Amino acid sequence: MYILGISCYYHDASAALLKDGVIVAAAEEERFTRKKHDSSFPINAIHFCLESQKISIDDISYIGFYEKPFLKFERVLFQHLQMFPLSLKTFLSSIPSWLTEKLRVVRAIRKKLKYKKNILFVEHHLAHAASSFLVSPFDKAAIVTLDGVGEWSTTTYGVGTGNDIHLIKQIVFPHSLGLLYSTITAYLGFSVNNSEYKVMGLAAYGDMNRLTNPYYQKLLHVIDIKDDGSYRLDMRYFIFHYADRMPSPLLCSLLDGSIAARDSEMTQRHKDIAAAIQLITEDVITKILCHVHKETKLSSVVLAGGVALNSVYNGKIIRTTPFKQVWIQPNASDGGTSIGVASYIYHTLLGHKRNYVQDNAYLGPSFTEEDIKAFLTSSGITYTTFTSDKELLDQTAELLHKNKVVGWFQLGMEWGPRALGARSILANPINPKAKELLNEKVKHRERFRPFAPVICADDAEKYFSVDNPLPEPTDYMLMVYPILQKWHHKIPSVTHADGSGRLQTVRRHQNSLYYDLIKRFGKISGIPILINTSFNIRGEPIVCSPHDAYKCMMGTGIDYLVLGRFLIKREDNPNDMWDSESIAKD
Repeated sequence: MYILGISCYYHDASAALLKDGVIVAAAEEERFTRKKHDSSFPINAIHFCLESQKISIDDISYIGFYEKPFLKFERVLFQHLQMFPLSLKTFLSSIPSWLTEKLRVVRAIRKKLKYKKNILFVEHHLAHAASSFLVSPFDKAAIVTLDGVGEWSTTTYGVGTGNDIHLIKQIVFPHSLGLLYSTITAYLGFSVNNSEYKVMGLAAYGDMNRLTNPYYQKLLHVIDIKDDGSYRLDMRYFIFHYADRMPSPLLCSLLDGSIAARDSEMTQRHKDIAAAIQLITEDVITKILCHVHKETKLSSVVLAGGVALNSVYNGKIIRTTPFKQVWIQPNASDGGTSIGVASYIYHTLLGHKRNYVQDNAYLGPSFTEEDIKAFLTSSGITYTTFTSDKELLDQTAELLHKNKVVGWFQLGMEWGPRALGARSILANPINPKAKELLNEKVKHRERFRPFAPVICADDAEKYFSVDNPLPEPTDYMLMVYPILQKWHHKIPSVTHADGSGRLQTVRRHQNSLYYDLIKRFGKISGIPILINTSFNIRGEPIVCSPHDAYKCMMGTGIDYLVLGRFLIKREDNPNDMWDSESIAKD
């Protein structure tokens, strides 16, 4: 039985395909259209899912949609009527999309896909909950979902047992931890639903002491936090419920200045504000998790929703709450709900026992050696061919050790926002200039943003202060941990301002070539860690195809591209001292 899950029309549109309860394909629409956070109907992602299994739309038993549009429309109407006439402008600008797209999901599916069978709708936070629990390793676990807003819910908690999910309590719009974080994101001059992770990175440069950070105390005025983690926003400080902006003038006054201009210099005040919202977010989630543990008496918890991508806090869950185990959907934001709705239909609505645990994220398009060679040949690109995995690993590790920046393209494209060794840019973390080089010449992004270390799971405890046993979400770059003090000066380009690293761990069964490359680099350098950053430049999605990878390489300072078993070298780098004769010729 095939079930197709779809999410779209808000941000991060995606499609996921289940075969007899197993995720066999999943991808976000942005990777195909090259439009970051594309919200349109995921026609390309759907076609990929079908083609991956060599099936047609007629082979799909059910299609699931990740929320209930009419329930969401009820909330939208309510908030605009409640705030009239202040809401008139945004009401008039938003209604056309509701009438032409968002309320006509069934019509779109029938028309675009020629689908004639069952279409089912699942509430947004239930899809989030299912995306995490039903593919987790736990038979029973507490569930917490946190995001901006679904239909009405912004925060929920409940329990998953076997095939069933029961959400017990919720917090509803406009009270939202996700929207609070996004409001500060907007205040700092960053884009909402895109740059919240920048605020998380910026926070490390601010005052993370609750007693001395003045903006922590100020922001406590805008949110009333109860001991059980429930909360209410003081809506005088916000205008997102009726306008196309988020902070109110009162919030700007509270924070001692107007909204920062896009790409403006981040002062210490901005850094302290980022630290303050991070601290408040951690306060709220800790209280929620402690309360949920008290209510459920369970030792395991799963998380989903955009707030669950806050990797700085995720690394503190086991140390600051009573939970002993945690699992987080790798694509925790709205993109991941396509897996959630498909899994919920198969397991919960249809009653099939769970037979699958998600243990990797390589669910997107992959390309054969023949595919890649055909692209290189037809494009007239000069390349060399590795004659064995050993040669590929030896040569690539040596390039990295010589401080070359390498584009790494293997396996199926990653599911979710993080590059995990299928579409990655790799570099030498021992090189103190690597961070500056990557930010200025490759990624074209803000200097304050950190780069992530990738390490084999069996080496993690030697370099990081990690939980034991190592939580599986570290495989998806979802948890930040302190780097042990003695390594700070040895791996400066992945050591953040606060001494932490958003590590990705790799287990050999997930990605053997990537695992072996890290080990091989360790043998040469003495430290088995690499810089891993997503294979894209600022403002663009992670690359999907060989064409995307080559185009990205040639538009940046990437020195070499390892494209499957092929190596492409930049020909316009006059300072390259690498001996090309040591590379096997095709």
